[in-house]
Amino acid sequence: MNIAVDSDAPLLSLEQRKRARNVGFSLVFLGLVSAFLLAGRPGNAGFKLVDTYTVFLPAQPFARALAVALVALGAIQLFRGFGKWTNVVLAIATGTFVIAFLTWAASGGSFSLTGMLQDTVTRSVPITLGAIAGILCERSGIINIAIEGQLLGGAFAGAVVGSLYGPWAGLLGAIAMGVGLSAILAVFAIRFRVDQVIVGFAINFFSLGLTSFLAQRVLTPHPEYNIVRPFTPYAVPLLSKIPVIGVVLFTQTLFVYVSIIAVVVSTWFLYRTRWGLRTRAIGEYPQAAGTLGVDVIKLRYRNVWIAGAVAGLGGAWWPLGTVGRFDQNITNGRGFIALAAVIFGRWHPVGALTAALVFGLSEAIQLKMSNLDTGIPSEFLLMAPYIVTLIVVAGFVGRSRAPKAAGQAYDASK
Repeated sequence: MNIAVDSDAPLLSLEQRKRARNVGFSLVFLGLVSAFLLAGRPGNAGFKLVDTYTVFLPAQPFARALAVALVALGAIQLFRGFGKWTNVVLAIATGTFVIAFLTWAASGGSFSLTGMLQDTVTRSVPITLGAIAGILCERSGIINIAIEGQLLGGAFAGAVVGSLYGPWAGLLGAIAMGVGLSAILAVFAIRFRVDQVIVGFAINFFSLGLTSFLAQRVLTPHPEYNIVRPFTPYAVPLLSKIPVIGVVLFTQTLFVYVSIIAVVVSTWFLYRTRWGLRTRAIGEYPQAAGTLGVDVIKLRYRNVWIAGAVAGLGGAWWPLGTVGRFDQNITNGRGFIALAAVIFGRWHPVGALTAALVFGLSEAIQLKMSNLDTGIPSEFLLMAPYIVTLIVVAGFVGRSRAPKAAGQAYDASK
């Protein structure tokens, strides 16, 4: 099956043709799901935006119209293609399908759409901060598989220190724990040149084992060490009064604002400062950067420590931003989802934030579905964030190029 392109455009590579074909078949598949599953429930679904305003959508007509549109878009993609608009079409189609799915689930009832979007932003925080930690490391040439362990260690330290000395001290404790675990990664990966993937997994297992042991032997007999008062949401003056957007973005906890600031700051420093230029240089061509006077070893150490601090801060979100305590394996694989966000975002902080919001939305939908009568088994709902991770990375990302020197040891003597 050939995919036509404009005469002025360059010929598509084999990889691009495969991705274009996959996108086309995906659109057709979503259309068939809309036609045979989502169009099977009658009734209207109510989406509450504010207390006094609810939008109602007819479940069956909406799903049937979407099915026709998706199959048509899929056919166009397969036989002609959308060119540079492919990602835009895919994003709009996927977003509309999510709305149709929610309409199917809530047919005959209603739920707060604003609350779900607010929960999406909230749950994206640890993934965003974990992804930034991964980007800072990989842009420096160090693969950071240990994000999960750093998040988990930060959650434990934030809970214990926060219980003893207050939430602000808990933040500092979480950051210190993240730096400590990243220092282990830095020493083994940079100084001793051990395989970075192996070191990362070792740190993950070490952090899981240590925190589980301490939770059982220390926190269980001394529950007073594991009760912390989380930060309460703060409504930004004026901005929080904006309908819908004010609640979703500007009535949040400290962690949401910090994560957004971290994305802006990291983007600025990576692409607008000398530090960022040198960081990207040592992640691509460390030998060349070294010959130009850049201290590759010192800069890698520094960046890995900064990344650990950011990841530790992300781990503090659990005890200090939501549940107010630490539980064994509380991160539940979010560090690995953050790694997927790094790839989805193509090693850019803004792209990682977008990916984190996608994964946060899947979690928010999973929580919302558990309160609706959909007939979907709860075990399948718990799998939803990880299924989304696999689909996004394997199906929609396409070919991504990591920094060339990521995972490669640097020898200054050569």
